[in-house]
Amino acid sequence: MTTVRVPATRFPRWADNFTERHGETALSVTDGALRGEAVDGSWFAARLPFAAAYDGPADVAAFASSAEPPADWGLLLVRKGGFAIARMAGERMGESKVGQRHVQGRTKAGGQSQQRFARRRDNQARQAFEAAAEHAARILSGLGPVVAGGDRSAIEAVLEDPRLGGLAVLEPWLPVPDPRRSTLEGAVRDATSLQVDVVNA
Repeated sequence: MTTVRVPATRFPRWADNFTERHGETALSVTDGALRGEAVDGSWFAARLPFAAAYDGPADVAAFASSAEPPADWGLLLVRKGGFAIARMAGERMGESKVGQRHVQGRTKAGGQSQQRFARRRDNQARQAFEAAAEHAARILSGLGPVVAGGDRSAIEAVLEDPRLGGLAVLEPWLPVPDPRRSTLEGAVRDATSLQVDVVNA
């Protein structure tokens, strides 16, 4: 099985292409997803973004039109040494912050040198997470759902800040590289896209 992210506006064409490749496809709504089963045994299951469950008709156009982002949501992307945070109003980005902090790389040295580098690296990472939490508390305060991505342990470290305890962080997780402005813009597209699991017979 492969998983692809498909913008809602492109999903009708994506579904047409699936049918062209695999033959007549029967649609159904199962567990909040739109499922398509082709005559050759291939199938797909498409889910709405923001963990929303679909309960409409088994129709591609109706399903795609249901993929509306919340009026107030956010993005929190963190990796060691870098973060990107944005407050969103639908598809429009409001306040945002992208930051980089130097975190010492691993060293091949042994003994006390290795321990010293490890302590320095841990301290630098902690300072980077504290900076990310500071901006997240300011930008995401009182927000609706939050889509997270990057390194799970880094995100968990940031979310330990008591000021972020009320955030509702959604699955699925976004796998992103070191956060930059372009990474943040790409994450907006991914977060608002449909998640489609596909099995080709």
